Amino acid sequence: MDKLTLIKVGGKIVEEEETLQQLLRDFSAIEGYKVLVHGGGRSASKLAERLGIESRMVDGRRITDAETLKVVTMVYAGLVNKNIVAGLQALDVNALGLTGADMNVMRSEKRPVTTIDYGFVGDVKAVNADLLASLIKQGIVPVLAPLTHDKAGHLLNTNADTIAGEAAKALARHFDVTLVFCFEKRGVLMDEKRDDSVIPVITREDFRQYVNRSIIQGGMIPKLENAYEALDAGVKEVIITRADDLGKGEGTMVIP
Repeated sequence: MDKLTLIKVGGKIVEEEETLQQLLRDFSAIEGYKVLVHGGGRSASKLAERLGIESRMVDGRRITDAETLKVVTMVYAGLVNKNIVAGLQALDVNALGLTGADMNVMRSEKRPVTTIDYGFVGDVKAVNADLLASLIKQGIVPVLAPLTHDKAGHLLNTNADTIAGEAAKALARHFDVTLVFCFEKRGVLMDEKRDDSVIPVITREDFRQYVNRSIIQGGMIPKLENAYEALDAGVKEVIITRADDLGKGEGTMVIP
């Protein structure tokens, strides 16, 4: 099977000109088939503030009411996505910006209300992997914005890590997929205060032990749980690294 690299980058990296340009150069240098998934939360919060719309977060997740949905659609599918696409075209990467609604690439259901009403937030139910794979094999590089749809005419705000994980799992039927999560640390750290304490390889058993010993905690736990879900679904490998280490073989490799 052909190799595919799927990169997920946080909003902070794609929202600032200098880090965006570096990311696009590093991404364009990756050989073979590739996909980019991006966030854009800080830009959405800034625009919401300018429009007098309050941003409400619970455990790092955005509560998305009708007005907030308009803002995230403008920012994610518009400004951030098209900036990335234009930047990649300048580097001769034939990129295509997509939300889940475009060509029915990713369908979600509105998250049910339990203790918290997240509003117009989607949980992914189906990925059109055959169509994505056909685009990729034509030399087109999908750039996925963190929005999906419910096939009933509604857009839904969807976590970018989830979009990356679900796309990687679905594409594993067509490619040998490497899923790369880029964030602000150099990888999974033994000591979160020391950037040089990267754990180079982590197995499921290691993960359990590190959690029990409180070495791994907080937001890194769901990141690694997502990674193991992806591996269970046929993704070849998952790498957690920093965006400016992309393509250098740095970071933490998550293996079954």
